[in-house]
Amino acid sequence: MADDGTSFYEPTAGRSLARKFEMQAYDLRAYLKRFEEETGEEAITDGFGVLTESAEVTSAYISYSEDVASAMKVVHKHLDRIADALRKVNANTEVTDDELAVLFGKSKGGEQ
Repeated sequence: MADDGTSFYEPTAGRSLARKFEMQAYDLRAYLKRFEEETGEEAITDGFGVLTESAEVTSAYISYSEDVASAMKVVHKHLDRIADALRKVNANTEVTDDELAVLFGKSKGGEQ
C-alpha cells in the first residue's frame, strides 16, 4: 500500500509468493511422508517390541504419531490452498490489467 492509502498489486511478487507457498507445501508433504514411514505403526511396534511388553505404551505412541501426521496434512492442504488462491489472484490481475490497458489505447498485442 502506498503512503496515500492507494493499494497496488505487483504480479511478479504475487507469483513469487505463490511459488513459495507451493514449495513449502511440497516440502512439508515430503517431510510428512518420511515421518509416516519412520514413525508408523510398524516402526513404533518394532521399536517398542524390544523395549517393553506394554501394548498401552505402544498404542499411545501410535496414536500420537497418527495425530501429528493428521495435523500436518491439514497444514499441507492449507498451504496448497493458499498457493492456489494466490495463483488465481495473479491470473485475475493479469487479465484485468490487460483489459484496462485496452481501454487506455493499448491493443491486445501490447502496442498502442
